[in-house]
Amino acid sequence: MSLKNKITSDRLPKHVAIIMDGNGRWAVQRGEDRIYGHKKGVDSVREIIEAAAELKIEYMTLYAFSTENWNRPWEEVEALMELMVNSLNNETKKLVDNNITLKVIGDIDRLSDNVRRSLDDTLEKTGKCTGMTLVVALSYSSRWEMIKAVRDISYKIKEGKIDPANIDDKIFENFLTTKGIPDPELLIRTSGEVRISNFLLWQIAYCELYFTETLWPDFGKEELYKALVEYQKRERRFGKTSEQVHENEN
Repeated sequence: MSLKNKITSDRLPKHVAIIMDGNGRWAVQRGEDRIYGHKKGVDSVREIIEAAAELKIEYMTLYAFSTENWNRPWEEVEALMELMVNSLNNETKKLVDNNITLKVIGDIDRLSDNVRRSLDDTLEKTGKCTGMTLVVALSYSSRWEMIKAVRDISYKIKEGKIDPANIDDKIFENFLTTKGIPDPELLIRTSGEVRISNFLLWQIAYCELYFTETLWPDFGKEELYKALVEYQKRERRFGKTSEQVHENEN
């Protein structure tokens, strides 16, 4: 029986974020080059997006490429960028057909012209969709994002448009790339690594963390359902006591 049957629809996280890790190791274990693993990882992306949409999860953020990934061998970076273009070209119609909006966060100015063109085309074509929002973190790092936010706020202070004494969480969040997107309630990381890797550090302050040994190309619908079932077992207190949480539920 599928674990999907154990999921309670009214207790689903509104926003699920995933650090997709293990493509390279998955390929090496099979005697293939790392790019083969990335290609297989695209199949998992497609399956997980489909599963999330079926469950009516409102937001899903996928960590596709970090700013640190630019330090990988150039041949791998070029292959990843080519794979990104092909994926965007191949999947845009499916996103539109499934009413899924694509958003991108990250330092996209570093992307090549052909990646930007494909990205802009997909963003435009999915812009009017009203179902799940798929957020792709591309050339992204949380430290880059927060430094950029501080810099942009500093400019506003210099222009006299913001009083430093009034800066609070809400003002700061308005300068993040995730403005308008609710914070993740569940963060999944695959491949057995137990770290955050500079991903959504501000946004996951009260997020439930779920780590699995499964390498990303092997992460299918049932693995997602397993993470969601585990999430629903946890008590989200946000600094309150268990008694206060249960009082509010009643």
